[in-house]
Amino acid sequence: MSARASALYPGLVTHHRVKPRVHRLSYSVFSLLLDLDEIDGLSRTLKLFSRNRFNAFSFRDTDYGDGSGAPLKAQVEAHLRAAGLATDGGPIRLMTMPRILGYAFNPLNVFFCYRADGTLQAILYEVNNTFGERHSYLIPVEDPTVSPIRQETRKRFFVSPFLDMGLTYAFKVIPPAERMGVHIAARDSEGPVITATLTGSRTDLTDRALAKAFVTFPLLTLKVIVGIHWEAIQIFLKGIRLQDRPPPPDLPVTVSRPDA
Repeated sequence: MSARASALYPGLVTHHRVKPRVHRLSYSVFSLLLDLDEIDGLSRTLKLFSRNRFNAFSFRDTDYGDGSGAPLKAQVEAHLRAAGLATDGGPIRLMTMPRILGYAFNPLNVFFCYRADGTLQAILYEVNNTFGERHSYLIPVEDPTVSPIRQETRKRFFVSPFLDMGLTYAFKVIPPAERMGVHIAARDSEGPVITATLTGSRTDLTDRALAKAFVTFPLLTLKVIVGIHWEAIQIFLKGIRLQDRPPPPDLPVTVSRPDA
């Protein structure tokens, strides 16, 4: 295995809407796990990956956090401290899709926040909607020795016009190692409404692996946004009504505690 924590994870995304109409989708994807302390080094050593400039694959700081381009690790650490969690400089690793030929849309980015001793302290789920809005859910990890990690939060941010706001998100997460997985179930008072799952297997992050991903998943990030709208059309034709969009939350991060 590479000495880098950063890696590439080819895998699969599945969605399953349970009600009021059944709807399923599944497609192949890949994600990058980027240790925020390693991104500059990756940009220097990989020919196909760059930071804040055009390349086949690129990472742009303004695509994340508050969009200012301020150091991303410092932003996440500030959210941890605001939630009452001590920071000690431990690694923060981001699961995301990079820009491909300059374009990306990530419905969900996941920040795995570790202590200096390597134990997982918290997970920050950063959600983007197609209206150009962003909101995050920060949840401390109750017991990092247990896998999968199970977490829960009330929905505070409008994402899909086909899902109302009165939902709870239940997360089941396998932190990235040889494999990774993120399963999300959106539930109302009667049970699951929709589930979404991302799975993947680790591959060392090299130019060869990136070139293979470029060929295997051509224009993946463009396909994501096209796929979202195509699926929306199909859902609409099944008779699922549109929901009114409320304003985004006043605060950029919702903190949910396991004991709340």
